[in-house]
Amino acid sequence: MADNNRTTKILEQLAAEIAASGGLRQLAPEDADAVGVTMFDLPGSDDLTVTVLLSRESLQRAPSQSLVRICSRSDQRNYLGVVTAGPFAEPDGIRADSDILKAVATHRSDYLPPYHGRIQVTILGQELADGTLTPPRLRPLPNSPVFVLNDQEAVKVLNCHGNIRLGLAIGHQSVEVALPSHTKSVLPRHMAILGTTGGGKSTTVAGLVARARAAGVAVIVLDVEGEYTALHEPNDFSPMLASLKDRGLSPAGVPAEKMTVYHLVGRDTANPHHPRRKAFAIQFARLSPYAVMEILDLSDAQKERFFKAYDIAKPLLRDLQIFPQKGNAEHERLAIEVDEFERGYPRITLPLLIDIVRACAVRAESKGEKKRSKRDGDDETDEIPDFAPWCRELQSEEAQRQLAKRIHAANPPGHAISWHALQGRLSRLHRLKVFYDESHSQARPLNYQELIKPGTLSIIDLSDSGFSELNNLAIADILRGVQEAQDKASAQAEKNNQSPTPVLIVIEEAHEFLSDERVSKTPVLFEQVAKICKRGRKRWLGITFVTQLPAHLPKQVLGLCNSFILHKLQDPQVVSLLKRTIGGVDETLWNRLPNLAPGQAIVSFPHLARPLLVSVDPCQGKLKMTD
Repeated sequence: MADNNRTTKILEQLAAEIAASGGLRQLAPEDADAVGVTMFDLPGSDDLTVTVLLSRESLQRAPSQSLVRICSRSDQRNYLGVVTAGPFAEPDGIRADSDILKAVATHRSDYLPPYHGRIQVTILGQELADGTLTPPRLRPLPNSPVFVLNDQEAVKVLNCHGNIRLGLAIGHQSVEVALPSHTKSVLPRHMAILGTTGGGKSTTVAGLVARARAAGVAVIVLDVEGEYTALHEPNDFSPMLASLKDRGLSPAGVPAEKMTVYHLVGRDTANPHHPRRKAFAIQFARLSPYAVMEILDLSDAQKERFFKAYDIAKPLLRDLQIFPQKGNAEHERLAIEVDEFERGYPRITLPLLIDIVRACAVRAESKGEKKRSKRDGDDETDEIPDFAPWCRELQSEEAQRQLAKRIHAANPPGHAISWHALQGRLSRLHRLKVFYDESHSQARPLNYQELIKPGTLSIIDLSDSGFSELNNLAIADILRGVQEAQDKASAQAEKNNQSPTPVLIVIEEAHEFLSDERVSKTPVLFEQVAKICKRGRKRWLGITFVTQLPAHLPKQVLGLCNSFILHKLQDPQVVSLLKRTIGGVDETLWNRLPNLAPGQAIVSFPHLARPLLVSVDPCQGKLKMTD
């Protein structure tokens, strides 16, 4: 009882002293909504970061990644920052690891001491009177009130608006993160979507392509697994349905009339029930001979013979009046201007090359074994190769005689074994029957003008190709074809004083097309892609590289990208590489990367004020192979 009386007297005395001094200090009206105040700096404080203390009531009002405004009243400066650590709860007056709190917790007491919150804020910049941000020259002073920005203010500061929605910014109630489809610094600047299996890459890609198409972008997906061939159907995967409902979204597929599934002739598609399916053939003449050699991984001896056969084919086409045709000035111009580092020689077919290789092998065998002897006055060019030609242009005796003359003039190297090895590699490709041949092809090459129409989604289904070399040949052909079509469309749009249709190409499993292990062996292929990327930026042609193995992508490919969507990545070497490649991502986000939940991603785009942690929207369309 005596102790209670003593406590009562102390409290009465304290109340009297407060009243005598003017009463409790009232907060300034403009600071009534502040969540906390800045703390004094410590010897270990970092530049551009400040510690903010929160009251117990405001502890959960400033979650990680939320934006705050610091009003440094004493010097009349305002600063904008982002919460990069916390909020942490700390007891008042004692250490959180004190013995008394340990004892209380151990004995399961209900005692909870008074406590406050602490957050770490990274300064984004000093806010001027007109709302613009400039690099801060000074730091906020201690005891400066801190306010959490509302969603409208956050959207303005982050500049995350656009017409291609990705998801919601984590740390805010309802801040949408989106991309502007008609801002030249975003989509045409190329993108990488990286993450381990199960991290949510496919969902991100599906939502991105569907919404980009709806925004008027022409979208082309090089789908090596057939995952996206059912995007015209509404999503029926139960876990995603609940997530869609939570976001106020409903299952919805891409309009079937706006989506086409293309597949190689003679190959199946992962979705044989799609209402708009089209088979296509690869045009061998469009492929750079250098890229073909790299993709087929020919040995040095085979490369030498491939070039020799290619060089024999070109004058032979002229002899046979195939290309250039006599008197055709346009053909003559093309024959002179063709750059074989970018594309192949017009009208060269795979059967023609195989026949030339076989004829050279026959010649090498006859020379090596000395089975034939020359009669006096005979010319070796009269010798007709002894083989059944595959190319229809060589099926006459006169055509084979022309071939013999060209082979004799070229004097190809001997060693029939290497010729037969090359013949085997080319014949394997020919047996796939995916290359266009006017005489008996069941499908035509892709119409690239159709692929770049606004608001269309073209899924190139390569899931049944059989082996990666064929996929890579098809991808190389498609990239080159789309580039040429977009070049023409851009030139026409410029002539009409208009903007061309933005085109987005998505390359799934990009590490299989461009491998870091093989980049030194495929310099021409990489240079082709690099040239397409560099030219595409000016012509509204953007490429998105998607892979679960970013360590296998050449560093040069990542260097071509200005935009990144990073799902869960656990490899420290990959994270270290990305740190050197992507600027502006704070250390707390990098620390989160290995533990991101499915559907979460770190998003970095040129139009954003800073990289953001985003909860990506579930896919509204149906994905194949969804677990």
